[in-house]
Amino acid sequence: MAPKPKPTFDPRVFLAKANGGRTISQYRKHQSVFAQGEPADAVFYIQKGKVKITVVSEQGKEAVVAVMGPDEFCGEGCLAGQPRRMATAAAMTECEIMRLEKAAILRVLREEPAFSEMFLSHLLTRTIRVEEDLIDQLFNSSEKRLARALLLLANFGKEGRPEPIIAPVSQEMLAEMIGTTRSRVSFFMNKFRRLGFINYNGHLEVHTSLLSLVLHEHPQIAADRD
Repeated sequence: MAPKPKPTFDPRVFLAKANGGRTISQYRKHQSVFAQGEPADAVFYIQKGKVKITVVSEQGKEAVVAVMGPDEFCGEGCLAGQPRRMATAAAMTECEIMRLEKAAILRVLREEPAFSEMFLSHLLTRTIRVEEDLIDQLFNSSEKRLARALLLLANFGKEGRPEPIIAPVSQEMLAEMIGTTRSRVSFFMNKFRRLGFINYNGHLEVHTSLLSLVLHEHPQIAADRD
């Protein structure tokens, strides 16, 4: 008799039953979840919507360092002893987010192996993403950086094929994400659309063909490097 398959761990169901130390809030578009410099005393679990993570330098320059979606955590730096927030998190769309007090999530991590395994997987995925972002910024042309950013925003790799980007994504935001100017983003967005990599139909749609630019230099684009 074949063994029964192990049930999939659902963090949303589990966290909804956790004892104390959690609150669920609704956030409007552009509303702050937490701000750079505030005390770091909780972890946030995104149940619905998209959240933008930004950092502002002392000179006032803002950079978008991540865009988070459903079933992802943010603000986990507090678990490593981070006293203040190093970044700002703001809702890009209407969001439903669970706030988990630091003491509560530490208790769950100690007592629930399934949750600990899932959370560790999240942290490792984030670490790999940060390493890839750094390599992307250091070695790739702005065309490739923009193509990769669009694929990530469209959740490419999670379900096997890109999906429409529902959250509002301006050319200024894309420029902040990849470290270039808005005019360069505009130039390459128009070129991507002309080549059939993306299209606009009330929202931005990214096609799997854009992956060819990330994996290989595309002969029609290689001439327009930074």
